[in-house]
Amino acid sequence: MTQFTEEEKMIRRIERRFNKGVVQYGLIEEGDKILIGLSGGKDSLALVELLGKRARIYKPRFSIVAAHVVMTNIPYQSDTEYLKAHCETFGVPFVRYETSFDPATDTRKSPCFLCSWNRRKALFTIAKEQGCNKIALGHHMDDILETLLMNITYQGAFSTMPPRLEMKKFDMTIIRPMCLVHESDLIELAALHDYRKQVKHCPYESQSSRSDMKGILRQLEKMNPEARFSLWGSMTNVQDELLPDKID
Repeated sequence: MTQFTEEEKMIRRIERRFNKGVVQYGLIEEGDKILIGLSGGKDSLALVELLGKRARIYKPRFSIVAAHVVMTNIPYQSDTEYLKAHCETFGVPFVRYETSFDPATDTRKSPCFLCSWNRRKALFTIAKEQGCNKIALGHHMDDILETLLMNITYQGAFSTMPPRLEMKKFDMTIIRPMCLVHESDLIELAALHDYRKQVKHCPYESQSSRSDMKGILRQLEKMNPEARFSLWGSMTNVQDELLPDKID
């Protein structure tokens, strides 16, 4: 019987969960051209690696290109030469795109929200320029579950970031191929493959409440080691008859 090292087991586990998510949610189809949103963090670097490897599989045939959006008014730096080299390692073309935003235009929103919104807007622009029909984002299972908890807690809505979202207004589909991959495995992968971090982190990232939700998710898993799978299953097991009626 073949014996695998712990590192090999980790990589096989990631690839198994990645491929399961892609197939289960129908994220990649014949003839797709997919734009990868490459922020430079471990998750997007892993996405380049995983999609780059999958693109070598004959069916379904698809192509990919990675784009890194530089927000010129935010004082952080990314090593774009490293990002380009990382993409080249997996045969993925690389695009660097500069843009900016004025936080004063909407003081009701945090700079973090405005930056994220403008980055997403830039990705749509790049996708159209590159002839892409899909945009792949590096959100993993933890991100999706944390968003679920955040929306329940702060928005009073049972919603999250779905693995596949058709944006009919923009004639574009958002996909999250790592939707079933655990963040803990991606942390190990980043260490194993020596992913390089950003030169300087965003000054607004500490203002996010997402870190609080990470802690809550960990607490839930201490109570029940299968908590993440229960939370995931709950999103497709909504029992309307056991919920209050909607009041206008």
